[in-house]
Amino acid sequence: MADERPIIFSGIQPTGRKTLGNYSGGFRQYVQTQEAGEAFFCIVDLHSISVEYDPADLRSSTLDLAALLFATGLDADRSTVFCQSHVTAHGEAAWLLSAVASYGQLGRMTQFKEKAAAHEFVSAALFTYPVLMAGDILLYQTDLVPIGDDQRQHLELTRDVAQRFNHRFGETFRLPDGQFPSVGGRIMDLQDPTSKMSTTLSSEQGAVYILDSPDAIRRKFKSAVTDSGRDVRYDPAVKPGVSNLLEIMSVATGETIDALTRRFADAGYGELKEAVGESVVELLSPIRERFEALRADERELQRLLAVGAEKARRASEPTLEQMYDRMGFAKPEAGRFFGAARPRGL
Repeated sequence: MADERPIIFSGIQPTGRKTLGNYSGGFRQYVQTQEAGEAFFCIVDLHSISVEYDPADLRSSTLDLAALLFATGLDADRSTVFCQSHVTAHGEAAWLLSAVASYGQLGRMTQFKEKAAAHEFVSAALFTYPVLMAGDILLYQTDLVPIGDDQRQHLELTRDVAQRFNHRFGETFRLPDGQFPSVGGRIMDLQDPTSKMSTTLSSEQGAVYILDSPDAIRRKFKSAVTDSGRDVRYDPAVKPGVSNLLEIMSVATGETIDALTRRFADAGYGELKEAVGESVVELLSPIRERFEALRADERELQRLLAVGAEKARRASEPTLEQMYDRMGFAKPEAGRFFGAARPRGL
């Protein structure tokens, strides 16, 4: 009997302009893994309300992200692409899993501490959203989670929550493994190469956005911060600026960092920055053009998301049913628990 195809799941928030770092750690991996198994890619809009946000922007950016997912290469016939809020099982699973999530472990989440320090009002949702993330992943009996390096801690929490649930209520969840890119797992800020390129924390010149114009991309790389000395070598501890540029060019071109280091061994920093900028323009321009064409057809985007949500409801319902049953809830008269079958419109 042939082995089952692995189940793949990953999610990305719709709010905030998506950066080259999002492409490298997220979109690029999604496209690479969709051929490897049964793939679910979720627009995690419920996560976006954990900090202050604009409702009109959330609606618009949800469709922007859908168009970007398809523009970067996801195929609706091969992958299930959907909105988290359209599948009510996600919210229900998060509440059930909160019973086996540790308060202390949530308080140790690095991203919670960083975001809490940056906001005057810290919501309960910001504290508990890793539990929602765990529900997102575990509902689909996920084997593989393609994510960036900054999400390792959240995946560890997901595995801990799953193990605790299995121990207390009986074997229910598979334990997912992460897939992290060997190159480009953490793209750094062009103006501060010791900090991660961020949708919210980077300056305009420090972040390269997937939908930036070619001229804007070239300007940002031209002004990128480099290091003391003139040698081009990959050493993030000593040469964070140059190392970041080499890693970015490796992502954009597919060339190894060793090959790039040899190619630019006798070049100046200016020549390196110009070459990296051109490689990123060549990578992102076709994506931007496909995005603009897809985003213009809002009705088709909504249709694709509706199809994806229906597939996700059917896939998640058996696990949600098991969760309710094993936790001891009395079944309703109809014999079904509450969540997965209710459709939602955009």
